[in-house]
Amino acid sequence: MATVNVVDHPNSKFNAFTLFQQSEQQSQRNLALLKQLQTTLDVKELINIFAVEVAKYLDFTGVYFKHPDINATAKDSRQAKAERQFELKLNGQFFGIITYAVNIPISMTNDKVLTELHELLINPLNNAVQYHQAMQLAMQDSLTQLGNRRSFDEQIKRAMAQATRQQTLVGLIFCDLNKFKAVNDSFGHAMGDNVLIHFAKALRQSVRDTDYVFRFGGDEFAIIVTDATKPSLTVIEQRIYHTMSQDILLAKYHVTCSLGLAFMNRADDVSSFFLRADQALYSQKMNLPQKFSLAFKG
Repeated sequence: MATVNVVDHPNSKFNAFTLFQQSEQQSQRNLALLKQLQTTLDVKELINIFAVEVAKYLDFTGVYFKHPDINATAKDSRQAKAERQFELKLNGQFFGIITYAVNIPISMTNDKVLTELHELLINPLNNAVQYHQAMQLAMQDSLTQLGNRRSFDEQIKRAMAQATRQQTLVGLIFCDLNKFKAVNDSFGHAMGDNVLIHFAKALRQSVRDTDYVFRFGGDEFAIIVTDATKPSLTVIEQRIYHTMSQDILLAKYHVTCSLGLAFMNRADDVSSFFLRADQALYSQKMNLPQKFSLAFKG
């Protein structure tokens, strides 16, 4: 059974002055922990550092942090008989929940220690969450909420490296809208933006949870298909066309798209893989014969 303690953390409560008002041993402990917590802006790493400190006072099997924008689990966490939750607040506002998996109830003494440790954690954790949020925004297209070109460049490297390790394949689908400029010219840029939003939604609805969708800019989009097969790319291609045909706005303005499909070859780097998908897109737009089958050779 989970119980919730509400712990409020005003920014000014903990500083160097208040630390030295405590016992010498406690002050040294707190200063040491603060130094460690200030070494990273990675939320998961912060929770790992914090869990090591908490383990000195509490017998637990897992530590979990949940924020509206990010979750983190301490290394080697596992379930226990019960959970104890602490609702964290910063300046009176809800910030997140930290949960401990425990097999025995937390004593009053340890409850007090945890509350003090949370006061040390909250500001470094807030800094890390803000950094995460800023990085997410930097990797996101503001109009469609898809990943942007920078996000694509990072994800394609990870996907290709993982596929090489696991002896699987990555599929790449390049997409753009046909005669999109005519929509902007005839109905205005606001309607053009609306068309892009609906097209992005159609792409999201057409892929699996393990795939990634990006907008490069303008009407250019890309999909990274993980653990890809020829049938999986064909299914996604068909779903895109079907979903677009079912979208009232896209159908109203007769919006269609072109798709270029390619498979990763073992000798590929990012540039060669990108180029082959781009060439496949160009071929479709120019109504040239597709060489789709060649793209599936390993």
